[in-house]
Amino acid sequence: MKLKIGIIGSASGPQTEDPVSIEKAKMVGREVAKRGYILINGACPGIPDIAGMAAKEAGGMVIGISPAFSEYEHVNEYLSPHGHDILIFTGLGFMERDIINIRSCDGIILVSGGIGTLNEFTITYDEGRPLGVLTNSGGISNSIPHIVEELCHRKIPPNMVFDDEPAALLDKLEVAIKTYPLPIHQDGRVKD
Repeated sequence: MKLKIGIIGSASGPQTEDPVSIEKAKMVGREVAKRGYILINGACPGIPDIAGMAAKEAGGMVIGISPAFSEYEHVNEYLSPHGHDILIFTGLGFMERDIINIRSCDGIILVSGGIGTLNEFTITYDEGRPLGVLTNSGGISNSIPHIVEELCHRKIPPNMVFDDEPAALLDKLEVAIKTYPLPIHQDGRVKD
């Protein structure tokens, strides 16, 4: 079965206008497609959509997990893109959609990020999912160690990896996924 890589990041705000964040998102999307993986995102505009469209342009498959109840609501009320290969309508709104989004992936990549990305990050962390943080991509990307270690007094789990370069980050994330196929507890133990 193909790996499913989730992309989380800013749906709006200055990060979605930052040329560095945009280019890093495109590089991640192309790299996911190049490796033959499926890209999953929250079916929202901004960084996740930029990565998804780059993956599609590179021949990859993109699945969107929408907060909306229907395509009409997705497009007209959430004002979200619909260029995915597959679009799944949860009808759950943003926060509950994030849980399904994270649980549907073998590994997650954080690019840039704002307040909504923090929600996705905490779900990823609490669920013990492998996470790759694309550092120096804007937003909260460089703040994750500070948030985990200094503000929350927790440890960086062994299945959380960091890198500035998308290809190197995906290499590290692949190792984390293979080494820790089961989620990791917050205390570092493997979940049953």
